[in-house]
Amino acid sequence: VFDVAPARGLAWLPSTAAGAEVVVNLHGRGPQSHQLLMGARPAELIAFRHALAWPSGPVWRADEHVVRRWCRLLRAHGTAAEPDELDLTGPGESGRDPDLTLLHPGAGSPARCWPTARWAAVARAETAQHHRVLITGGPAEQRLAGDIARRAGLPTTAVAAGRTDLGELARLVARAGRLACGDTGIAHLATALRTPSVVLFGPTSPATWGPPRSRPRHLALWAGRRGDPHGRSPDRGLLELTVAEVAGALRGLHA
Repeated sequence: VFDVAPARGLAWLPSTAAGAEVVVNLHGRGPQSHQLLMGARPAELIAFRHALAWPSGPVWRADEHVVRRWCRLLRAHGTAAEPDELDLTGPGESGRDPDLTLLHPGAGSPARCWPTARWAAVARAETAQHHRVLITGGPAEQRLAGDIARRAGLPTTAVAAGRTDLGELARLVARAGRLACGDTGIAHLATALRTPSVVLFGPTSPATWGPPRSRPRHLALWAGRRGDPHGRSPDRGLLELTVAEVAGALRGLHA
């Protein structure tokens, strides 16, 4: 990777994307994302088929696990990809800190966000286990993390949200003894870096987005309900997950 230039939604691409040799659409099956990328006039577009925008790619399967989906996309374009090969080398990894617990309460939508008071209760339970708790997140989640820290009686130094870039966050995950989070990107990072994790699912099934069942160090908690992953309030199924369940799952990771 030579540069990271995030797009702003589906309305804008950085000028560095113009005329790229290869563009891979990781957003979905389009058509909006296809049309945006085609506007950059790449030499090659790797994307799933869509009748209105890109009719030559492989067919999208809604019930397919996300890892197998993207590996299938690569294989269809001549690149070998094995769904079970998920490991990354930790960036600057200097060994695990078995006493460090990361809590990542934020997610891309309110539907996938577990209540603040429950995260604070889990933080207190981890502190009672003599573990150091850090609360991670992006800049927009700094207030959320601070609220959890105050409710849990943690110092301001326990708030890492908004204070790390992506690389620093990856280093934290690589070093942590365990992680608890919602259905969001950091869960996949924990899988790749082999950090024991507890992942809280609500409106979507871990069968499509969860950690591989072949890796017992990663636990997916799900009440079995499906809903709108982009909803404006916490999903009903997510709310069925209790503090006792999450704290107990973390204790199981300790063992």
